[in-house]
Amino acid sequence: MSSTVVSAPARPTGVAAPATPTPATLTPATLAPAAPLAVLGVPGQVNLDYAATAPCARAAADAVAELLPWYGSVHRGAGALSRRSTLAYERARQQVGDFLGVRANDHVVFTRNTTDALNLLARALPPGTRVVTFAAEHHANLLPWPAGTVRLPVPGSAGDAVRAVDAALRELRRGSGGGAPILVAVTGASNVTGECWPVADLARVAHRHGARIALDAAQLAPHAELDIAALTVDYVAVSGHKLYAPFGIGVLAGRADWLDAAPPYLAGGGATLGVGAATHDVRWAEGPARHEAGTPNLLGAVALAGVCTALAEADRAALYAHEQALLARLRSGLAALPEVVELRTFDAAAPRVGIVSFVVAGRDSAAVAADLAQRWQLGLRDGLFCAHPLARRLLAEAATRSGRRDLPPTALRASIGLGSTAGHVDRLLTALAAIR
Repeated sequence: MSSTVVSAPARPTGVAAPATPTPATLTPATLAPAAPLAVLGVPGQVNLDYAATAPCARAAADAVAELLPWYGSVHRGAGALSRRSTLAYERARQQVGDFLGVRANDHVVFTRNTTDALNLLARALPPGTRVVTFAAEHHANLLPWPAGTVRLPVPGSAGDAVRAVDAALRELRRGSGGGAPILVAVTGASNVTGECWPVADLARVAHRHGARIALDAAQLAPHAELDIAALTVDYVAVSGHKLYAPFGIGVLAGRADWLDAAPPYLAGGGATLGVGAATHDVRWAEGPARHEAGTPNLLGAVALAGVCTALAEADRAALYAHEQALLARLRSGLAALPEVVELRTFDAAAPRVGIVSFVVAGRDSAAVAADLAQRWQLGLRDGLFCAHPLARRLLAEAATRSGRRDLPPTALRASIGLGSTAGHVDRLLTALAAIR
């Protein structure tokens, strides 16, 4: 698979973002999402904050509504409701695993979100594991890792990222005598810039040095097809609320051995095979149940599975092309505004998903976001996007690149996805032109 990871079948690997499309390119009927992928929303309000929380898809709402009459205990009852709920929960695990492209022996563990999933993996690391990550990561993939983690500088290109990991792993292998476990933890697509990372190439380098690789796919999975087996990544973490499902559900999927050998992430009912009279006389379960103690989030799992199934049955190449056309329209429109400067890590033509962060010179980003919300009914994000080291670096780079000394200390972020239209993009561009 391509090292850019996100190329859809209709777009060759590594091709730059398309030129500014015509309106006819943006809205043909063939690209309109089918009913299961229609998103819920409030008329008149334009949501351009998908990277924080995507709107709920009809598929998620319908899946929950269908199950609610049968809502009951999972793995904890013999009645019809409990049996139906248990079947729905385990079927959801299978559907989500199929969507992610897991291998036959991988575990699919339900968590609360990506942050929870990566904290679970951090707890499951074998003793002495060294972790390699980048300063470009979201806090979820920056903060859970143990002391001694190697944090590489933000790379200037995808190639620089691969070379930096290769060099770091070579040095770690030299220093450890070659035997210590190593995990490389990287994002699939930046939550700040939308730029796609060379995951397949990083996986090849990691495996060449006997390391494993974990993929933060929170921003990648909603926008592009993801296949764990084809990418040869060892672990992947996703969030339901980025993937058009409600809050409170996430997934860690990947190799079973580390997860089965680790103490349970939470101690409690459901994670045990048996508990004796002595305090520590406990036999823990293997498989996903080991790390899913307590009553599980049945409705969250079913909602997420509903979206995954709807996306798997959709024309992902067409959805991807539609989003890329909207993204090109947005970026070219922002570039035409003299006071607007886009943030980026790689070059301007690097492949990316539907996320753009930018600043308006001379204007406080929080004030701009508030104005857009109050006067234009536009919802954007402002701040440093839970990626403080990266966002601060990119703000400094933007000031140098633009020659502006009046850039604010925080940024704005517009993000799109299912349900986004050319009209939404144009409203933002019109509003920015009016308030700048």
